[in-house]
Amino acid sequence: MIGTLKHRGPDGRGVHVDGPCGLAHARLAILDLEGGAQPMGIESDDFVITFNGEIFNYLELRDELEKKHGRRFASRSDTETILHAYAVWGDRCVERMNGQWSFALWDRKRGRLFCARDRIGVRPFFWTVHEGRFVFGSEVKAIFAYPGVRRALALEGLGEVFTFWCTIAPRTVWEGISELPPGHTLVVDASRRVEVRRYWQLDYTVDDSRDDATCAGELMDLLVDAARIRLRADVPVGAYVSGGIDSSVIAGVVKRHTDTPLRTFSVAFEDPDYDESSFQQDVVGFLGTEHSQVVASADRIGGTFPEMAWHMETPVVRTAPAPLYVLAGLVRKSGFKVVLTGEGSDEMLGGYDIFKEAKIRRFWGREPASLARPKLLRRLYPYMKSLQAQPDAYLRAFFHVRGEDLESPFFSHLPRWRLTQQLKGFLSKDAKAALARHDPLAELRARLPAEYAKWHPFAQAQYLESTILLPGYILSSQGDRPAMGNSIEGRYPFLDARLMDWAAKLPPHQKMRGLDEKSLLKRAARNLVPPRVLERPKQPYRAPDAASFIDPASGKSRHEYVDEVLAYDRVAKGGIFDPDAVQKLVEKARSGSVVGVRDNMAFVAAVSTQLVAERFLEGFESGLPASRQAIP
Repeated sequence: MIGTLKHRGPDGRGVHVDGPCGLAHARLAILDLEGGAQPMGIESDDFVITFNGEIFNYLELRDELEKKHGRRFASRSDTETILHAYAVWGDRCVERMNGQWSFALWDRKRGRLFCARDRIGVRPFFWTVHEGRFVFGSEVKAIFAYPGVRRALALEGLGEVFTFWCTIAPRTVWEGISELPPGHTLVVDASRRVEVRRYWQLDYTVDDSRDDATCAGELMDLLVDAARIRLRADVPVGAYVSGGIDSSVIAGVVKRHTDTPLRTFSVAFEDPDYDESSFQQDVVGFLGTEHSQVVASADRIGGTFPEMAWHMETPVVRTAPAPLYVLAGLVRKSGFKVVLTGEGSDEMLGGYDIFKEAKIRRFWGREPASLARPKLLRRLYPYMKSLQAQPDAYLRAFFHVRGEDLESPFFSHLPRWRLTQQLKGFLSKDAKAALARHDPLAELRARLPAEYAKWHPFAQAQYLESTILLPGYILSSQGDRPAMGNSIEGRYPFLDARLMDWAAKLPPHQKMRGLDEKSLLKRAARNLVPPRVLERPKQPYRAPDAASFIDPASGKSRHEYVDEVLAYDRVAKGGIFDPDAVQKLVEKARSGSVVGVRDNMAFVAAVSTQLVAERFLEGFESGLPASRQAIP
């Protein structure tokens, strides 16, 4: 099992077996290189842990544990801090931790296994119950290495991917395998009962008692300290520079507010529609950092995708993870193990186009006959060429601006989710029948927190983005998996526990003033970022999709595997997709006419699903699973 995760920890391997409990660990050595080996135990191994991640405030916790509780430490690692924190505070120790983690801690005296995942889901944790045994791992492939664990795609999980771009924990795309949700703990007690509990949740109750200047100062103080504690490492720490404001701010904070030498890294694209390298160079010149860049061509993205599918373990609808995998490879080759990035800023401080879009749609919905208001939507997406020429009636339907849409608790996300749901039209007849009664939106509605209806619509949109796409896709397929696939740890100052709780309480107008996204961050970062970067409109991170697999100019597949996984007979035997629908899509790609968002997503979905299924499933060609087991 631990051998399947060697990419997550190439620096060491350990196993600890104690009666009914066996723990293993693959180590990526970052803190206490000599004394931090795992699994780690204290008090004659009454408490033993296997831990993936970092506790950034471990020094402060250690100081408290030593001075107030008399705890004695044998190492300098944050791993040991968790063990002592559990010994003193029990299960509530996680409430005191500021970091990113998944861990399992064996409590020998009580005969219980205590497991936990960080607040927002930076680090993964998967589990199942097989023949009465609790089996877990940081990736599903580790669980599949356990003898006898069944491998089968969960169609309901696929239905969620083809709605939200990802599954929502505890559901996964694998039958019988669950994901521990972010902000939750899990206990397996002496009777082998499994109990999952929530210990944290975003709260968007507004505090509007402070003016903009005060809040900007508080934000910068939080960011500086969040970056400072994320520089704690016994190895060099680098930073990504995307060319946008978020990563630029983090690099600027490190450069201007710490004495840490800064090395920066970026990915560029051959296609100018996706390339932000000129802005990246502005940041590098402004900060004076030593910089390395890698270029992700369409051919390279397609060539990397099968390996990326192995690491992701789930179908995706965009190729965006692949360039980040290439970038993480550059970081590793440069001798670095840790990078700071700007993820989380858009979710916490109101930066995404989807927040602007919802605001414009509500504005249009208040005056449906307006001829001027729909023009704002066209201006919002200049890179979506197929949208520009569409009549207002089409935009009204596409962007869901009807009265009943305005009343939906998911108003902000309806256009994205309804568009993605169209991918189900490419599924096989059997798959469609199996999903006929599965309604992901109804399931999500039933799980919304009681306070959700009282929150401002802007906060509702933030909640959906922060609890679904952020942990399920951004921090996973675009974060943990491409980075750890190269033995690189990403760290995210904008996802500091203190900053998340603070930002959730900001009034919406301090996050987006008019249609100016992240206005408070821009105010706080005036001296940290080049003016051209600070003033540029938000450009979402994108990569070539269908064009990464089939060259639209020549109509030829860029790599042999593309023809193999999308071959008519192979798709038919797999039973997931309608082979006729997939072949029509392939023909459109060869003719260069795959230009819309839906067809691009469908093409990537078909390729990634076929790759994941063929890599992980046993008897894939036998068709869909005949029976499905309930999630334990």
